[in-house]
Amino acid sequence: MVDPATIGTAVVAALASLFMAWAIGAGSSGSTPFAPAVGANAISVMRAGLVVGVLGFAGAVLQGQSVTEAVGSELIGGVSISALAATVGLLTAAILVALGVFKGYPIATAFTVTGAVVGVGLAMGGTPAWAKYRQIVTLWVLTPFIGGGIAYVTARLLRADWVPERTLVPALAGLVGAIVANIQFALLGGSGGGGSIAGEIARPIGEGLALRAGATLAIAALVATTVAADASRDEEGAQRRFLLALGGLVAFSAGGSQVGLAIGPLVPLLDTFDSIPVFALLFGGGIGLLAGSWTGAPRMIKALSQDYSSLGPRRSIAALIPSFAIAQVAVAFGIPVSFNEIIVSAIVGSGFAAGGAGVSRKKMLFTVLAWVGSLALSLAVSFGVMTAIGAL
Repeated sequence: MVDPATIGTAVVAALASLFMAWAIGAGSSGSTPFAPAVGANAISVMRAGLVVGVLGFAGAVLQGQSVTEAVGSELIGGVSISALAATVGLLTAAILVALGVFKGYPIATAFTVTGAVVGVGLAMGGTPAWAKYRQIVTLWVLTPFIGGGIAYVTARLLRADWVPERTLVPALAGLVGAIVANIQFALLGGSGGGGSIAGEIARPIGEGLALRAGATLAIAALVATTVAADASRDEEGAQRRFLLALGGLVAFSAGGSQVGLAIGPLVPLLDTFDSIPVFALLFGGGIGLLAGSWTGAPRMIKALSQDYSSLGPRRSIAALIPSFAIAQVAVAFGIPVSFNEIIVSAIVGSGFAAGGAGVSRKKMLFTVLAWVGSLALSLAVSFGVMTAIGAL
């Protein structure tokens, strides 16, 4: 029998998690996926907030488990995060993210949550998980260079006269289709865990990398052919529809990654409340993301789409492709990642492909400082508050 005090603390932790999910939905996962599409006038701000909320919810439920478990159990060693520690960490991170939303600066959610969880864990006497930190920091450091670099090259190709756009855009669509074909979905793969579309297509024939690669190529060719046929009828309309599809994929990926930042600290509590499945946490976190996207995301969508870079359809496509790919890598390896860092880097990379037109260097400097500051501040505040509570 769980005592009432523990239940009460767990309820407070769950409410803090819900607040964190709302802040994330209003900030990174709710604003970044469709910001380039809004900047390219492919969709309105309010409609983008509505659509990204639904897709983020779907991603949270279908792809959120790996990052959720990493945040809950792999950031600190030697101790299990208590309900009180989860509450302190989540409230610290959520307040910082919410302040960023209302101030118009995209605080890196992964930075704040990681710092907060590590802070409360260290205050409880835990040991640093250096191996996981190396994975996380490597991805965080490489993201601006890889994402921005790919966006820059893609945008340059889309602007180049020697590359026919009617050939390049379907080829890019085929590449995206190949990535989608290998995403792990919770509903596929039977009872043994998640599975991919390519794996399910190849399964009736047999197992093996060659069969899966063949299925991947078939899906990529189908997507490329479909986009090419659409472009032959209406080139501008096909480009806009491809852009919206990319935004949807990034929104789905954002839900799969960012929900773990909100509900991950609650995972250790499942040992106490063993009747609650992880799916219930994913569903609740998805609802929080959905609410945040619908109520708070429009402000940040406007900030990203208009303040960072004046984007056209080509540069928006160039920004979203690496954003989607990096997000899926993070989900696959269970690494908490900031969608603000991913998308802003890609937006800037695509902007510099046009000579840096519309890129606000001053805004970018303040954003980077906010990212670094949020990591240090969340770690220090959560550590200090948890230490003070333990001394009472």
